Amino acid sequence: MRSLTLWQPGLDLSLSDQHYPPAMSDSTLKWLAVAALLALAACDPATQTGTAEAAPSPDIAGWRMASGKAPSQAEFAALAATCAAKGGALDPCFADLGLKRAP
Repeated sequence: MRSLTLWQPGLDLSLSDQHYPPAMSDSTLKWLAVAALLALAACDPATQTGTAEAAPSPDIAGWRMASGKAPSQAEFAALAATCAAKGGALDPCFADLGLKRAP
């Protein structure tokens, strides 16, 4: 059985420039960079028309938990997200979740 030899004496394995395509010029690279930036700008969601604006988040001031303490920002954000997911008005939803307006 004959074995496969990957390297043979006298075989040139050096990496020479003849195996690679010619280098791009600076002007070609600049045009590619401009094209890439324009493509990214076209994909920016802020520039697309017809997108709905985000609803303003409710103000934490004036709301109290059932215990009388003010909710933390994380608690209020979680409750606001729950009410936004349910849809409808926020005040009745907050009341259903145990928040009440401070006097």
